[in-house]
Amino acid sequence: MKKIGIIIQARVGSTRLPNKVNLPFYKNDTILDIMKKRFIYKDPYDTEYTIPGKFDERPDLCSYEMYGTAKYWWVFAHRNSDIMIDPIRDFSAGTTIKIPSKDNIGKMV
Repeated sequence: MKKIGIIIQARVGSTRLPNKVNLPFYKNDTILDIMKKRFIYKDPYDTEYTIPGKFDERPDLCSYEMYGTAKYWWVFAHRNSDIMIDPIRDFSAGTTIKIPSKDNIGKMV
């Protein structure tokens, strides 16, 4: 069976449609609601990590350093949904988050 995926690009700072990731997108769910439905195991081996200044509002760069690819930038907000609402703006220097292991992400995707 083939897996079908959809790529959604939504900049949170867009002036054409401000706050678009929080607007109804599909069946009254926002883009963030849809992302939250993906399951990431809360593993006791997840690393506690304080976001350094070089990654302030740049989860893509942190993803590249941690996982070797920028495509898992959204994982940080998903795994830390209790403290992160906006996946870009809330990814701020000094915030302590949980970083899922590569194995955990491998089980999810």
